Amino acid sequence: MQTIETYDFTGKKALIRVDFNVPFNEKFEITDDTRMRAALPTINKVIEKGGSPIIMSHLGRPKDGPEDKFSLKHLVNHLSELLNGATVKIAPDCIGEEAKTIAKGLKPGEVLILENLRFYKEETAGDEEFARKLAENGDCWINDAFGTAHRAHASTAVIAKFFPNDKMFGYVIGSELESLDKVLASPTRPMTAIMGGAKVSSKITIIENMLDKVDNLILGGGMTYTFVKANGGKIGSSICEDDYLETALTIQKKAAEKGVKLYIASDVVAADAFSEDANTQPAAANNIPDGWQGLDAGPESIKTFKTVIENSGTILWNGPVGVFEFDKFAVGSRAVADAIAAATKKGAFSLIGGGDSVACINKFGLADEVSYISTAGGALLEYLEGKTLPGIAAVRGE
Repeated sequence: MQTIETYDFTGKKALIRVDFNVPFNEKFEITDDTRMRAALPTINKVIEKGGSPIIMSHLGRPKDGPEDKFSLKHLVNHLSELLNGATVKIAPDCIGEEAKTIAKGLKPGEVLILENLRFYKEETAGDEEFARKLAENGDCWINDAFGTAHRAHASTAVIAKFFPNDKMFGYVIGSELESLDKVLASPTRPMTAIMGGAKVSSKITIIENMLDKVDNLILGGGMTYTFVKANGGKIGSSICEDDYLETALTIQKKAAEKGVKLYIASDVVAADAFSEDANTQPAAANNIPDGWQGLDAGPESIKTFKTVIENSGTILWNGPVGVFEFDKFAVGSRAVADAIAAATKKGAFSLIGGGDSVACINKFGLADEVSYISTAGGALLEYLEGKTLPGIAAVRGE
């Protein structure tokens, strides 16, 4: 397999699939350019080695062909600024003769953005003919969009067949895979996973896959109460998935069989409403009064969670342990974040993944104190579930 480090880009037109699905305000000003900045090392590598980057991305969810508000032309000036004034051109389409002509005429160091891939339904359909037309724009293909790697789209997977010897990962995907493999393939023990969020149903496959990999599993957030109720506890009006009570018991049984230590909150902060202004009281997790609901982990649970996390060698955090959006109920998630930062400082490898966990770590200002933050969303979750991602398999030739 080729790598971006060893490939000779001299005079080559390098098609780079990035994730430039960035948010705008009403003036088409980019309000968060994190994804664009993440792709800069890959783009700059091609330029430094004498090639011309050709950027492919989707933007938004256009319904029926081209729409101005979803045009990648709104990214041109900002990308040029990020690339220290490099010439950045925009093609009026992502396929066709005009796009090919502009691509062919690029000088080394010049950058071309192809128009929004999703102006064509063939992109998400994984249409092979569309992938072939995209491939005609370049000499090699770099997949650097981990956030879309779980989709078998034309530009993220199918296009690989047209570059049998000239395909590789960019630095975004490379660092994601390296970090994930540190957690899933070769973790330093003990390994702890913190799984939070509202529903057991949305995390069941990940939890089951993690049971084969972790030493400690902390379950928090709304899913706590499904487990507590399954064990006969009183949960008041806390969120609960009654259809998953048996599943919760099965998870507990499997954890015990595999020697995984399972930690679920023993005490909680209960509220009389789902509100920042709610009245609160401490409660045992299995004895929450009628009309009250658990919205955060309690002090004893937090103490236990912190001890486990701070003594871990590898940590994966996916999902908060309380309603962190309300400051009153962010104490547990803040404590988890602090413990992860402390463990990382002592030498542990920590990976934060999943939108809410990333929002947590950013809210608490601790992003620089953990080992790696993944913003991949669905692709990350499917990787954690043990699924094969089409965008990864395509580059590896699997």
